[in-house]
Amino acid sequence: MTAKRTHPPRGAASACARVIAILSLGLAAQAVQGAPAGAGSAASAAAPASATATSNAPATASAAATDSQALILRGKYLAVASDCIACHDGGKNGAFAGGKSLATPLGAVFATNITPSKTHGIGNYTEAQFARALREGVRADGAHLYPAMPYTAYAKITDEDVKALYTYFMYDVAPVDKPIPTQTALPFPFGVRASMGVWNALFLDDKPFVVDPKEDAVIERGRYLGQALAHCATCHTPRNALMAEDDSRALSGSSMGTWFAPNITPDRQSGIGDWSTEDIASYLRTGRVEGRAQAAGPMAEAIDHSLAHLSDADIHALALWLKSVPAVATTGGAPANAAKTPSQWGSPSHYADTVRAVPVPGDRKLWSGAQLYDAYCASCHQAQGDGANGLPSLIHNTAIGRANADNLVMVMLEGIQRLPDTNGVTMPAFHHLLSDDDMAKLGTFVMQQYGNPGGAVTPQRVAELRQGGAPSPLLPLARWGMGLGAAVVVLLLAWWLRRRKRRAA
Repeated sequence: MTAKRTHPPRGAASACARVIAILSLGLAAQAVQGAPAGAGSAASAAAPASATATSNAPATASAAATDSQALILRGKYLAVASDCIACHDGGKNGAFAGGKSLATPLGAVFATNITPSKTHGIGNYTEAQFARALREGVRADGAHLYPAMPYTAYAKITDEDVKALYTYFMYDVAPVDKPIPTQTALPFPFGVRASMGVWNALFLDDKPFVVDPKEDAVIERGRYLGQALAHCATCHTPRNALMAEDDSRALSGSSMGTWFAPNITPDRQSGIGDWSTEDIASYLRTGRVEGRAQAAGPMAEAIDHSLAHLSDADIHALALWLKSVPAVATTGGAPANAAKTPSQWGSPSHYADTVRAVPVPGDRKLWSGAQLYDAYCASCHQAQGDGANGLPSLIHNTAIGRANADNLVMVMLEGIQRLPDTNGVTMPAFHHLLSDDDMAKLGTFVMQQYGNPGGAVTPQRVAELRQGGAPSPLLPLARWGMGLGAAVVVLLLAWWLRRRKRRAA
């Protein structure tokens, strides 16, 4: 399959103007980014063939080198917008060297080396092979990738942006000639990568992104960023029984096994319908909006590695697009028909005088949720739950105002980590200090005291989240189906042999 695509003609002059405006927004956003270290030398020493020139044409050579450097810069910005580093970071082995374990309901998938190494990376890929891997989930050797790599979203990336990404990875990323420590080995039958061909035939929408000339150019830029590069639906859209995105409930919230990606549609009760455009933009840029939310887990990673580095124009476009998508009501936000939105729940607590007036039991198993909070949380979040010295308030906090308490539990288990060069709030993990019962009592107290009064945390759910989430029913179902299929084949074969024997007699 060729990497090039044919887009439908635009027709009217006004439509062309909107397309040009959207492309201009994208190029302007990429132009504000600084040149990557060594970009000039990379472009001149290892530039694509189109950038070479003969020695008797210095002006042409200079212009070609400038074009190549601009393409590399554009590709770098697109790689940041696509958050490639979040999964493919190789730690001490180097950027994009892979090896990171990505938890899925079917087992761990290990990110591959996507540096231009010719022995262990993608250094031998042609642009067409790169495009096929990116947009169809098929490696150069013909093996299928798993959709933990969001090629279902990257399928919408334009040819021009694929070219820029390819140029950046091949000519500016340092090659790492090391294999990833562990190869992906999912349990049978999902370990047979060829099965993904069937899955792709059923669920992969490989239609390219097409600008709608009737829509606002800025919103269309945001739609391209959100649907293709930033792949918002990968986490925030619920999945069906075969783990494909359910587009009828797009962006309405989904469990990632442990962390819960909330509803980000404009539904007022369960989504972000009461957020202003600036609220959304500020959250995407910093991971925090006072009186609403602060980022943790995978969303904090996405902000630190990707969204915080986008231009103001692109962040604004994303925010406008999110305000424009269809609202989807779900039960994962405020209770049905609630008068308050998730960020409106909560009021200051006055538990301290009562709790501190009585002795704390010597056995921590006998501590109440209030006593656990007073011992482990009040020093930062304060007794009344309103925070202090820049630490977030628990009052009017969506993590506590939603009916789904998974993110509250995950924060207690894993804490909040942010990159050193950000101003994000951090928090220590308590998984080694508090038992499942402790966390259930503490979580229920926090929700009912400072947030959603109908919320509760159970020890059983804490135990599941501590172990990586509930097991997927897909694996036993698939094996049962294969067993049933094999039994049918055996019965048909036995019937055929018996019939043949009777005829011979």
